Amino acid sequence: MLSVAGSLRTSVLQLPVRGVCSATFNRKSSAPGHTCTAPPSAGCPAVCCHMLPVRTLSAVRGLSNVGTLSGAGTLSGVGTLSGVGTLSGVGTLSGVRRLSGVGRLSGVGRLSGVGRLSGVGTLSGVRRLSGGGHDDSAGAAGWYSSLSDSAPVHLSEHFLVSVQQMSGLPWWLSIVVATLSVRTLITLPLAAYQMVIISKVEALQAEISELAKRLRYEVSVRARERGWTEKECRFQFKKNLRRIVSQLYVRDNCHPFKASVLVWVQLPLWISFSLALRNLSLDQSALHSDLAAGGALWFSDLTSPDSTWILPVCLGLINLLIVEVFSLQRVNPSRLQKTVTNFIRAFSVLMIPIAATVPSSMALYWFTSSLVGFSHNLFLRSPTIHKILKLRSHRSDSPYRDLLSAFITKYCR
Repeated sequence: MLSVAGSLRTSVLQLPVRGVCSATFNRKSSAPGHTCTAPPSAGCPAVCCHMLPVRTLSAVRGLSNVGTLSGAGTLSGVGTLSGVGTLSGVGTLSGVRRLSGVGRLSGVGRLSGVGRLSGVGTLSGVRRLSGGGHDDSAGAAGWYSSLSDSAPVHLSEHFLVSVQQMSGLPWWLSIVVATLSVRTLITLPLAAYQMVIISKVEALQAEISELAKRLRYEVSVRARERGWTEKECRFQFKKNLRRIVSQLYVRDNCHPFKASVLVWVQLPLWISFSLALRNLSLDQSALHSDLAAGGALWFSDLTSPDSTWILPVCLGLINLLIVEVFSLQRVNPSRLQKTVTNFIRAFSVLMIPIAATVPSSMALYWFTSSLVGFSHNLFLRSPTIHKILKLRSHRSDSPYRDLLSAFITKYCR
């Protein structure tokens, strides 16, 4: 094992004498980029005793007991790298079979091909971590790291930074403005489109019921003519009813799947903005200091969790309020609808401790997004909006009064 007692700083390698190469005797000073070629003795690699400007350190069997290793462009092909106090400023660290006992690992552009990563005190500023063979957390965090480094997340980061820089607002208000803009310009029109589709589907239910009665009669007549069993009658009825319903959906352009477009757009947006704020709140982010001082009131530091739990509790309450408002819309909910509603209630409560462990910027975004979504839901209940959208199904002329009455009846009496 090659023991290094000195340090590697500012691209200069200084090593103690083990095996001395000919450059020591033939030149007073070594040429830049000189590589030692002296044969190893006693099983130890040759080491040059003078100082070398090093950009690449590779094909070393073992490198240990180094106080500080920094400023190397590429560090690769090292059998074992251990006992290093600080390893930083390395462009690429790859091909290391075992990396252990490092006090602090930071500022590494890419860390890959490491057989085993253990005993690292602090791992920060690593842009990419891949190829670990025995790192227990690498498998679990691999998909999360890939998602955090995806194009939609970076696009969301750029949008948030652009809103803050162009508006000049503090970061907490910029997050609120960005959330309001995205929810209003993207998800509000989709929510209105969802209402139109649902209204068309509801308006078709009376026609479907009438056609089902006629179909049932025709199937019974045909069953007597052809001697069908009861099982065959049910099969023919269901098959033809599905065909009729599909034709009605095509006729009115209101397939129920179109009502789920809002979910397929809103969920990726929510995930992308959440991870973008998480990336911006990390220690190695260039905007970390701005976010740390960009809060307000009790959450002055947007990079740390809300220790007062005010934002998490407000998030849980607004989510529960949204669930209850939707549940009041159903007069006679089915068993499946009740199960789904209870599951969402439980998830809303679970979000409270989760929001208390993430940066306040994420909790603020979650709360603002839920609050804006609830406001949009109330806005779309307006009779004026129903007239503009030309909804077919009958709606109440006083939706807000009816909603308040239903809420008081269910929870306050």
